[in-house]
Amino acid sequence: MASYFCPCPRGMEAALAEELTEITQLPGSTLKVHNQVPGGVHCSGALEDAYRVNLHSRIASRVLMRMAAGGYKNENDIYDLTLAQPWEEWFGVDHTIRVDVTAVKSPLKSLEFTTLKIKDAICDRYRDMYGSRPSVNTREPDMRIVGFLDAHQYIVYLDTSGEALFKRGWRDETGDAPLRENLAAGLLRVSGWKPGTPLFDPMCGSGTILCEAAQMVQGIPPGARRRFAFEKFHDFQPAVWADMKNAIKPNPLPSEPTIFGSDISGDMVAMTRHNLKCAGIMFDIPLKQIEAQEVKAPTEQPGILLTNPPYGERIGVRGDSSLPEDELATSFYSAFGTTLKQRFAGWTAFLFTADLGLPKLLRLKEARKTPFFNGALECRLFRFDMVAGYNRREEAKPKAQ
Repeated sequence: MASYFCPCPRGMEAALAEELTEITQLPGSTLKVHNQVPGGVHCSGALEDAYRVNLHSRIASRVLMRMAAGGYKNENDIYDLTLAQPWEEWFGVDHTIRVDVTAVKSPLKSLEFTTLKIKDAICDRYRDMYGSRPSVNTREPDMRIVGFLDAHQYIVYLDTSGEALFKRGWRDETGDAPLRENLAAGLLRVSGWKPGTPLFDPMCGSGTILCEAAQMVQGIPPGARRRFAFEKFHDFQPAVWADMKNAIKPNPLPSEPTIFGSDISGDMVAMTRHNLKCAGIMFDIPLKQIEAQEVKAPTEQPGILLTNPPYGERIGVRGDSSLPEDELATSFYSAFGTTLKQRFAGWTAFLFTADLGLPKLLRLKEARKTPFFNGALECRLFRFDMVAGYNRREEAKPKAQ
């Protein structure tokens, strides 16, 4: 049994632990979920479980297999522990490598020097055994080695994923600063959305939220269309991997649309349509080019509105909170808040944003705000329960002549 660490966007740890627990129920799984820590979840299982998590996890950023852990006082301790690991059992001297190090409260002065020592230890082991060493490729390495340091302990991992798991293999068109796929999937889970419930993104951008939801509806695992580092391991079992992928049973396609999107930009609507096609979506997702403050509820049945309001020229909203709120932002959000109150009675609206003053701009009181990080940027997922009473209060106001 191997020990694994699955990093994820900060704030998504509980959602990832819940998802991993569901993966433990898949046929053949020996996966066990352990503790959550800031930035990820520890788990353990057979090597085949790493295949399974890479294939099925929508929220994990990577699946890291622990090679060793030990105390350290200086870089030489880190070198010695790394040198002692049987790297040659996992990959050959002809594979390219990359080393990344993260640290929390480490007393070491230079992470760059520590990274170099880890790389040297791996290369020295191969040179001692075979007379040659793996080459470094920082852009597209065959193998990624990840070091983690806290105040006292060093852990070294071999990455089973390769490219980060949010890279699903379908996206070749993005807008400005697109939401990462695993963050979008986590927001869907945290919102409580389930396939069959109406879902609407009125500022869909390049369609990340819609693509993630649509793949869930269709039963397409997030890793079905890409390759992984574990496929280059010496003991990779292609038959086991093929059986795992062949066991995927797609869901019946919905007969009526339940997922809807719109955006002010026709280019973004076209990009979303293209991305849905690349993601293998085979059912209708109605898309409109329309300003967000002009939208109406797409179904009579209330559902979930989930969106990541864009920054920049598309709606004239500045993303830099140090700048004064400009009139465009204020008028846009005021109008959008009115639209939610008047046209989305019974819906639950979720807005994911770095603008912590958003409820005030919308003139709405949030039912809940959940902190998450989009990379290093602190964000909030604001929940607004659009009760039917909003509608009546708005209608009771005298109409402007």
